[in-house]
Amino acid sequence: MMDYQAEDIANWFINHFDKESGDNVTHLKVQKLLYYAEAWTQLLLDRTLIKEDMEAWAHGPVVREVYNVFRGNSWDALKASRVAIEIADDVEDVLLQVVESYGEASAKTLERMTHSDKPWIDARGSLAPEERCNNVISKADIKSYFAQKYSDALNG
Repeated sequence: MMDYQAEDIANWFINHFDKESGDNVTHLKVQKLLYYAEAWTQLLLDRTLIKEDMEAWAHGPVVREVYNVFRGNSWDALKASRVAIEIADDVEDVLLQVVESYGEASAKTLERMTHSDKPWIDARGSLAPEERCNNVISKADIKSYFAQKYSDALNG
């Protein structure tokens, strides 16, 4: 089992939304979906999802490499930038659960949600809300936080 490139997972999310019916994903939203996909993959499959690190930017967790790919889109709906790759069935099941749980939330709602999560808060430390930050959000912290948050559900 190897980790995926974050851009490939971002493209999976972008392709999953039904653009014909008006379901689009913005740059801000795809970053938050990546964060939750990483958390859920760690919880449900006991492994990391993406190779890259996430950073604690002012608007929530960001994978810099994905930001660099889509940075020119601003607030516009994203178009996938690479051909879809093969994703393992168990991983795709997790991604579908993330879409089901967070897909209808707005990008700003997801941003607010990530701002209340301990991994993002801890990575930013005492920085002001809009202050620039590229501190890495530890994947171990993500797993620990979500394991604690969902411990009752996980332990039946």
